[in-house]
Amino acid sequence: MDNKLIVSNPSIMMGKPVIAGTRITVELILEKFAAGETIEQLLEAHPRLTEEGILAAFHFASQALRADVVYPIVERNP
Repeated sequence: MDNKLIVSNPSIMMGKPVIAGTRITVELILEKFAAGETIEQLLEAHPRLTEEGILAAFHFASQALRADVVYPIVERNP
């Protein structure tokens, strides 16, 4: 996996990790995928995005979650 596909620059999207050469954040890709969008729909909605970029976003997120950090999950009442 090419780690050069995910970049972070304080002057782009407030430093959030993005797909290189775009303003598409890893966060946006994860949110859309979690909401049920397919890779094909993501590619159609964002012409500068590539399948390789989407997979790099997934890989980046999985690596970020490997850190020894506890993420409390708060139950929300409907």
